[in-house]
Parts: sequence; C-alpha cells; structure tokens
Amino acid sequence: MKQTPQIIFEDEHLLVINKPAGMTVNRAETTQGQVTVQDWVKDNFHFPLSDNDSLRNGVVHRLDKETSGLLILAKTEQAFLACQDQFKQRQVKKKYVALVHGSVSPQEGTIQASITRNPFDRKKFGVFLGGREAVTKYRKIKDYQQKGEKFSLLELFPETGRTHQLRVHLKFINYPIVSDEKYVGRKTFKKDKLWCPRLFLHAAGLSFSHPSGGKKIELSSELPSDLQLAMMNLSS
Repeated sequence: MKQTPQIIFEDEHLLVINKPAGMTVNRAETTQGQVTVQDWVKDNFHFPLSDNDSLRNGVVHRLDKETSGLLILAKTEQAFLACQDQFKQRQVKKKYVALVHGSVSPQEGTIQASITRNPFDRKKFGVFLGGREAVTKYRKIKDYQQKGEKFSLLELFPETGRTHQLRVHLKFINYPIVSDEKYVGRKTFKKDKLWCPRLFLHAAGLSFSHPSGGKKIELSSELPSDLQLAMMNLSS
C-alpha cells in the first residue's frame, strides 16, 4: 500500500508534511501515472495555491523521490515567496539523518566540493570542475557493524541545496549512503537491499522563520519505521 504524506504542522499560511520515501515531489513529463506531492495537494486541499500549477501548488523546496522527511508547502503566494527567499538566503536550517558505509573519520567535519550533472550519465550528479558550490557539515552519531562491515549513522547539515548533494558528497569522501542505487555501486546496492529496503536518508529537522510575523519554527521528524527496522540488522 502506498503511503501518503503526514501533516506535521499547519496554519493559514503553511503546511509542513512528512513525505514518504518513493513519492516524487514535483510533477514532470516523467511522473505520468504517479501521484506526486503536487497532485496530492491539488486533490486534497483548497487553499489559494493548491490549484496554482505555476507556483508548484505551493511546494517551496524539494526532496529526492527516495528520501523521506520534512517538506514545506506554502498556502499563499506571499508565504511561498517569503519561504523561497529564506532558502535562497540560506536562512533555513536543515538536518538529515543518513546511514553510510564505513567508520567515518573525523567524527565531524565539512565537505566542500562543487556539484554538477555528471557528463557521462545525465541521471547522476558528481563533483566536477565548473560545478556549483556545495557545502555539507556532518557529525557522526554512532558506529555500527554487520558481518564485519562497518557503518556510521550521521547527522548532516547541508548549507546549500544542490540536487543529490548529500548523496554525492558522501560518495565523494568514500562513505556512500546505504542502499543508494545511484551512487553506492551495483554490487553493494544488491547487498544493501537484502536488509535495507531503500535509500537510508531522512530529512529529520527544519528550522525557519514563519513567513508571517517571523516567529521561529523548529520541526523534527523521527526516523521512519522502515529505516528503524533496517537498523535492527546492525550491532553497535
């Protein structure tokens, strides 16, 4: 059964949802036959932007299809533009949780590497010359292992918002995310899928100013049950 988004926060200006993994955010030619977040908004809500396709039915930012977690939707044009502006000014603080291959060292650090579309595979991104600046801070929460292989649970704090940024940055420092079909390598992906059903990446925290009045909004989302179950295959 397909999961539907959960509402985490709602008022007359905003809707913040928990997007399930496997759901695409934005409608495109390639999403025909799928219910995207935009379609879900259009079908289930009646606020000023819910029918407005040109402003993406209120969807302010995006998450990869495979990533679960917090997503901001704006109900009015004023809220949409104010939230978008906060993203552009890098005022929105985002926190993700990821499980990666290897024991990450040092315990915390900053990954700074420019990202652009992979010239050899248009569906992927990578660290190449001429890419756009991308910065990710990380902190290791804990080490785990399974059958002699080491893993690390990380908190990630992206300071920029490039497509596939966290996935590309972690692969770049040789700690790819578990069950990342695009970046972990075919053999490893097959092995990962035996115990972790999907990309182990969750948008767990958002902090921003309310578009009307500027009050600080801080929201968090627990690790979904499918990822919690995957963790039970590991020992610390």
